[in-house]
Formats: sequence, structure tokens, C-alpha cells
Amino acid sequence: MKILKELIPYVIILIVVVLIRSFIATPIKVDGKSMYPTLNGNEIMILNKLGKIDRYDVVVIETKPSDIIKRVIALPNETIEIKNNTIYVNGKKIDDKYGDGETSDYDKITLKDNEYFVLGDNRENSKDSRVIGPIDASLIKGTTKFVLFPFTKFGNIK
Repeated sequence: MKILKELIPYVIILIVVVLIRSFIATPIKVDGKSMYPTLNGNEIMILNKLGKIDRYDVVVIETKPSDIIKRVIALPNETIEIKNNTIYVNGKKIDDKYGDGETSDYDKITLKDNEYFVLGDNRENSKDSRVIGPIDASLIKGTTKFVLFPFTKFGNIK
């Protein structure tokens, strides 16, 4: 009985860790160069599974065979068009301060209630909404903006 009482705090800690990882936050690994120069392959980040998604947030999207990381450019019910390396949301040019390289043209579309338009920061080397189309909200696992490793990049991304 005494051993059981001693184990209770450890069991509680284990349950809390599992719940946090399942429903609040979990580590993720960046794979590839589609978010360069903001992110590099093999960086370890924290995925936040709570909260709303805003323009320019970096999100993790569930895809097969592996998840992808991209930046949100347009939100549900917005109209997006890309012409001559310029991104227009609802007819207005947006500040594309994250894009590196040429952003290929994309015909005007209006997103549905549950869709997001995402781009990789490395515009010339990214399989994003220009290729796979708008992303359904149910496929977005959460946002990420905190790098854990390498320690030289520890902290929030821009």
C-alpha cells in the first residue's frame, strides 16, 4: 500500500504530460527547405494545438506521407490572387515580407468558410496551396513559432 501511495504523484505527472502532448502542445521536426530562410530542415519546434489561426502564422498541416509546415496567407472567405510576384487578398496587395524568391501566378479564388491558403517562405521550392489547393481547417494541426533546437535559434521565429 505504501508503494502505491508513493507511485501516485508519478502517475499523475505521466497523465498530465500525456494530456498536454495530446491536446495542447507537442514537439515537431521541420523537414525540408520549403520554409527557408525562416526555418531549416531538422529544426525542432513546439506545435501549439490551441488558439485561432491568423494571417502569417506558421502552421503544421496533416498530409500523407508526412506533415508539412507552411505560412498562412489568406483566411476563410477571403479572395486571393497572385500576379507578377504580387499577392492580393480581397483585391489589396499584402506585405509579402516572408517570401523568398519568385511567387508564381495563381488565378483568383475565394476560399470557403473552412479553408486557408498557405505558402512556403521558399516560394520557388515549396509544395503549397499553389499546387495542392486551399487547405481545409480540419487538416491544420496547429501553429508553431518557437524553435527548441538548434539552441542557436532557440526562441520565437519571425
